[in-house]
Amino acid sequence: QERITPLTEFFPKCRTCRRQAREQSGGGDHHEGLSSDEELTPTEVDEFQKSKDNVLEDSRKIFEDVHADFCDIRKILLKFQEWKEKFPDSYCDAYISFCLPKLLNPLIRVQLISWNPLEQNFTELEEMPWFRAIEEFSDAGNVSESK
Repeated sequence: QERITPLTEFFPKCRTCRRQAREQSGGGDHHEGLSSDEELTPTEVDEFQKSKDNVLEDSRKIFEDVHADFCDIRKILLKFQEWKEKFPDSYCDAYISFCLPKLLNPLIRVQLISWNPLEQNFTELEEMPWFRAIEEFSDAGNVSESK
């Protein structure tokens, strides 16, 4: 039977060196089992937060010059729903079901910039307005096809 060798046997000196460096520098907030590579300095945390804030601020400006009918997923899907109901043949010929993911992708990505599933109080994808709008559009399509 083959034995799996832990990485600490391959790199025991690295772990010991990091532990000694922490003890000498007074880094007492280290938690055993976590890599010291994952520990960020306060300066790095501040830089990350500033960078994150800049990205979020820039993301709010992306669609500021776009007409409201073309930057709201629900309104876009309503236009497609109208097209589907009024002109089903041309809607089908245009392969809209293949085009919608590429069309909605930038709008969804902007809304997901600040989403972090690792935070304690994150919003589930299924609860986001864009997800519900797409779900309603998909359900409306299934209802009309069954008729």
